[in-house]
Amino acid sequence: MASLKEKIGYALGDAAAGGITWKIMSIAFPLFFTNVFGLTVADTATLMLIARMFDVVTDPLMGSLADRTQSRWGTYRPWLIFGAVPLGLIFALLLYTPDFGPVGKRIYAYTLYLLMMAVYTAVNVPYGSLLGVMTDNDNEKNQFSSFRMVGAYAMGFVTLLSFPYLQKMVGGSEAHQYAVLGAGFGILAAVMTLACGFLTKERLKPVRAEKFSFRPFADLFKNKPWIYLTLIGICTNFFNGFRYAVAGYLLEYCLHGDVTVSGLIINYTVFMTFGEVTCMIFGGVSPKFTEWIGSKQKAFMVAALICVIFSVAFFFVPMDPAYIWVMVAIVILTSIGVGLYSPLLWSMYADVADYATEKNGTSSTGLIFSSGTMAQKFGTAISGSLVALFLGLAGFVSGTDAATGQTIVTITDEESVRSMVWALFSLFPAAIALIMMFLIYKYPIKK
Repeated sequence: MASLKEKIGYALGDAAAGGITWKIMSIAFPLFFTNVFGLTVADTATLMLIARMFDVVTDPLMGSLADRTQSRWGTYRPWLIFGAVPLGLIFALLLYTPDFGPVGKRIYAYTLYLLMMAVYTAVNVPYGSLLGVMTDNDNEKNQFSSFRMVGAYAMGFVTLLSFPYLQKMVGGSEAHQYAVLGAGFGILAAVMTLACGFLTKERLKPVRAEKFSFRPFADLFKNKPWIYLTLIGICTNFFNGFRYAVAGYLLEYCLHGDVTVSGLIINYTVFMTFGEVTCMIFGGVSPKFTEWIGSKQKAFMVAALICVIFSVAFFFVPMDPAYIWVMVAIVILTSIGVGLYSPLLWSMYADVADYATEKNGTSSTGLIFSSGTMAQKFGTAISGSLVALFLGLAGFVSGTDAATGQTIVTITDEESVRSMVWALFSLFPAAIALIMMFLIYKYPIKK
């Protein structure tokens, strides 16, 4: 039996990756790149698309490499232990705005973003794969997965709620604020990742292939449960990706800036914080909910339906700051569904890894979990790229003045941009959740 300390240690890994680095990258980066750093909308969209093409290669290679790692710290843990500091350092540098012209900024952003994706892969793929070797008990896997999600959402809650107040405390320009917060959160993410590496244990030994082969890659595409789960994983991250990437624009352009209610500053990070705490609570409830429903598949279906209903409901809320609490209420209700399905996804990847080992005779746990990380990055960043693209089509223009180095933002059609932002936060995610329901219905493993 795994101890509570180990479960908390495992949760720290996603508190760092999901609750700090990925959460800030998902919600702040599109707005940061266009409105603070000074990239054009086209550059922002292209950057995220290039990074996804990069991940298509690096994620499965990292999974295969992790499966073959042998060290005194185990198979997957050394990647967390030695990757913690690079993760925090590169994250901090990515939130720094150098005093460069348009070309220099473009080179800096592209280089650092690709490095961030590489180091995130080197840490997060082995982290996810740990679930497959810490226990062979299905209920305990669900518990570890639940602790992971609670850790990610709890830290996401702290990160997003504190962000505007920390910005105010730091003071100075927005660029200075992001740089200082990037350094602080980067250090915290590094410490948490390191703690995860030292507090967890690998009890099971993977059944290793004798030598490197491309056969495990080919076997993936013969693995029907893996194909469906990968598509589901992409959809879950598209769903969240649209909402998080567009939240900053929603507050800025639909509600005309931060909304202050009884001393509470509701900016775009705080707005999404209400969803984070809901996801944290229902992520903890998810194992019991799944047990009550009777299967992971049925529980996932109900959770996705919740997401569809309340995403559509948000579209009909008046675009007025006076309705901020109605919007918050719908964000909370939508997040019930997200909180319920999030732990299930990673537990189902462990089921797919077990299925593959039984079918093929050798372990491909790292490779299979790498597809989960790839789906996370693919869904989140492509949705962020599409948000930038659609906003550009609607009339949002950004860039850096070549002479002064200052960021310039122009809205050529305000009503079009506002309508696009509203739909990107509501109708687009609803459509994705419907696709998710169809895929989970077809998913072959009925556990």
